[in-house]
Amino acid sequence: MLRRLRSEVRSLVRQSSQRLSHTGEAPVKDVQPPHLPEFQYKPRPYAGPSAEEVLRKRKQFLGPSIFHYYQKPLNIVEGKMQYLYDEDGRRYLDAFGGIVTVSCGHCHPDVVDAIMNQTKLLQHATTIYLHHAIADYAEALASKMPGNLKVVYFVNSGTEANELAMLMARLYSGNHEMISLRNAYHGGSAGTLGLTALSTWKYSIVQGGVHHVVNPNPYRGVFGSDGEKYAKDVKEHIDYGTSGCVAGFIAETIQGVGGAVELAPGYLPAVYKYVRDAGGVCIADEVQTGFGRTGSHYWGFQTQGVLPDIVTMAKGIGNGLPLGAVVTTPEIANVMTQRIQFNTFGGNPVCSAGGLAVLNVLDKEKRQEHCASVGSYLLERLRALQEKHEIIGDVRGRGLMIGVELVTDRKLKTPAKSETSILFEKLKDLGVLVGKGGYDANVFRIKPPMCFTKEDAGELSSTIPLDCYVYILAFQLMTLPHHPNVNNMC
Repeated sequence: MLRRLRSEVRSLVRQSSQRLSHTGEAPVKDVQPPHLPEFQYKPRPYAGPSAEEVLRKRKQFLGPSIFHYYQKPLNIVEGKMQYLYDEDGRRYLDAFGGIVTVSCGHCHPDVVDAIMNQTKLLQHATTIYLHHAIADYAEALASKMPGNLKVVYFVNSGTEANELAMLMARLYSGNHEMISLRNAYHGGSAGTLGLTALSTWKYSIVQGGVHHVVNPNPYRGVFGSDGEKYAKDVKEHIDYGTSGCVAGFIAETIQGVGGAVELAPGYLPAVYKYVRDAGGVCIADEVQTGFGRTGSHYWGFQTQGVLPDIVTMAKGIGNGLPLGAVVTTPEIANVMTQRIQFNTFGGNPVCSAGGLAVLNVLDKEKRQEHCASVGSYLLERLRALQEKHEIIGDVRGRGLMIGVELVTDRKLKTPAKSETSILFEKLKDLGVLVGKGGYDANVFRIKPPMCFTKEDAGELSSTIPLDCYVYILAFQLMTLPHHPNVNNMC
């Protein structure tokens, strides 16, 4: 309960104040932004438009649906590896990676060089002509795939990838009905909105032919961590809620927008069997979990020991380039020859050169192993925080794909909506940028560039404060009704 939390905060404030008075330290409210780990890089002087001017132009010329983080939005003008710089040259630790997109690091020199060298030679030519870049890249990407997943289609985003995968599933199976998970996000196009199952992202348009089954969420789900019970719900839904024949099933192994929710163990093997028995194909959405981010495996679906029929990917695939891909088997790919299938920009030379450079960097710098090591360290530190603070209801994830869910009551698991917004703002003030997720926006999404270090992880876990938790909650929860827009941030 909020009253109970406030009582705890008052008690902790007293303890904190006493400790500080004995040690002679400055009061928590006077704490300065922490010193980030040493980093040998100096941003260029910025002479461009101010944050106020950029915001004014956005409001005037861009769609009103475009939103920004923070009540006073940041004007980010430069990036290098795991750090971002604002217009004043202040450095921020980027723990969100451009919404899980920057894999190698901001402006990684190997990726930048590959893009620039190809741009100087040939910026664009579609697949109606031959060019080695797309073929070289497709070969390298296919080599990362298990089984018979050897045919690659290049697109421009995760939404496009999932749209194409759904089309393939329907054509190959001869069925129409798709199955997706509640709490899932698979894109914002007219088609993928049907697969998405978060009302905060869905418009009221026709989205037929998609069934949303119970989310196998170990923290909030009705069956806890029993993956097979959730899978049986899918079987019953096929039997009672569909014609008995389905086109396919799609799932993220760790839900991204939904709040870093890892599917219950044993779920996917059972579901894949039920779906295939019903004539459908199984699609793994690797837009956020792919390319070694989970640490334990290169692809998220491998954490559940399954082999999908179709895999979609984007975001980290290009380290910031508008790039996505669908990889499938030759048998499924063959259905696309029934009509003309074409993507003007899919796999253009620049994006292909950049994408290949990303694969090479991740291999050369052993980023999968790095994510496992740093992620384990960060999870350990965050769980230590969880033991000390009632507001942290759950710490979950793998590698560098982590969620910290905040609640006002651990037993009831009441989402700490307002508190999360307040702390989210304060983390930015302290120089750390994280994301937010979950239906109630009460989950910190920690998914940094994969060059994130143990020093960065230590800084992050200490900045998600001990004393600052106390001070922020004490000072601002007491005046919560007067805190502007605290419930309206995305």
